[in-house]
Amino acid sequence: MKDNSVLNKSIGIWIRVSTEDQAQGDSPEHHEERARSYAKSRGWDVKEIYDLAGQSGKAVMQNPEARRMMNDIERGHITGLVFSKLARLSRNRRELEDFSDFFNKHDADLISLSEAIDTSTAGGRMFFHLLGVFAQWEREEIAERVNASVTTRAKLGKSINGTAPYGYRWVDRKLVIVPEEAAIRRKAYELFLQCRRKGQVARELNAAGYRTREGAIWRDTSIARILDESSAKGEYVFNTVRQTGSWRTEPKPESEWGRVACEPIVSEDLWNQVNQVIEEQLKSWKKPGKPPVHLFSGLAHCSCGSKMYVAANNPKYFCRKCRNKIPIADLENIARQELKAFFGQPEKIASHLREADRNLTEKSALLDTHRREVQKVRESMHQTHQLFLDRHISGEGFRDLYGPAEERMKQLNAELPKLEAEVDFLKVNKLSADDVLREAGSQYERWPSMLPTDKRKIVEALIEKIVIGDGEIDITFSHLPSSEEQCKNQQGLGLG
Repeated sequence: MKDNSVLNKSIGIWIRVSTEDQAQGDSPEHHEERARSYAKSRGWDVKEIYDLAGQSGKAVMQNPEARRMMNDIERGHITGLVFSKLARLSRNRRELEDFSDFFNKHDADLISLSEAIDTSTAGGRMFFHLLGVFAQWEREEIAERVNASVTTRAKLGKSINGTAPYGYRWVDRKLVIVPEEAAIRRKAYELFLQCRRKGQVARELNAAGYRTREGAIWRDTSIARILDESSAKGEYVFNTVRQTGSWRTEPKPESEWGRVACEPIVSEDLWNQVNQVIEEQLKSWKKPGKPPVHLFSGLAHCSCGSKMYVAANNPKYFCRKCRNKIPIADLENIARQELKAFFGQPEKIASHLREADRNLTEKSALLDTHRREVQKVRESMHQTHQLFLDRHISGEGFRDLYGPAEERMKQLNAELPKLEAEVDFLKVNKLSADDVLREAGSQYERWPSMLPTDKRKIVEALIEKIVIGDGEIDITFSHLPSSEEQCKNQQGLGLG
């Protein structure tokens, strides 16, 4: 039997803290300091730190840090591994047993501080295995009960009452909008349509001082979740997939899905536009290219269902599948006539203006949310300063608390005037239906002298799709443009 009290024993420290635990204040630094203190009390020499912060515990043996640790054991660089508790090593029973066998084979020890396990003893090895078995059994039992409950509730059309999607909270088994989160989620949709990059949306939200529900910075993965999730358009769909492996899932039959109606955050049209872009990006696995050169690029479709393109040095839109084609000039003239007819319909203009009013309301709500965030951070900074003045925290503690808040205040203050300017712009450029109808017809005469970029803005804002068939062309107008697009259209048409 080995003597674990031997001085100068070489050990490694294993740190694995999930992202969720870190968000709740359970830091990797805390676990490292705890293990170092324990090693110091035993007279052991800490040789290595194996940092798996943020790594899931379902499967860790193939992680580069885990492989490095096992290599250090094999070459005798360390003879023991200290970790805070068994679940930090792995949550997979098979892996726990494999770790135990590996360490036993190389005459090395596993030391779990919370469970007081030391595998250098027969009792420690047995206890280690039993805990692993119990942990696996408990997890499988819980999963079975949860899955059965979820399926039953979904079939009955009842909510799960788990974590509410971003922008909502559960109240009496119903999803109710959280105004502060809803405003940020709405902005994410608008930003994505502008840049078509989830990472860029995350950067812009972070730069503006916005944070997730947990207070973390936005990342492309979190942006993807709030854009894809259906509650934003008024229907929360859950229980749609099942786990088939550590990292794999498969769709469940639609009969097992659950649905909960809720107040929408964005229009269904906006949600569909955003997710259509995301779907196309996933299909191509390519980043969106440069803005289209031709006026109707991406909008022109053949009646066979294929998109139509303009080849280099070719004056026609062309379908590669059925060889259908139409001259560029002809399509532009037809679209111009349709736009003239469109602007001659008062009810459509009024509908667009109502949407502009709605967007002004939403933008104003975002500005109110932003101002409340500024006030909350300012109050937090004031409280921290007061604690320092009253000597309740040290200078180091003051810096740790005040520094991040001060940085976020700078971000919020930098974004505030931009939001205020957007709202002011929308208010100043708010036009009545009579004003628009009186001036709209003039766009027909101005069209030939417009820059291609201005024409493209009008086309993108008003036209959703053009289907070109044999002797006929069908132009589908967008249901409603955003307030920003509406303002740009008015400027391009000389209506401002």
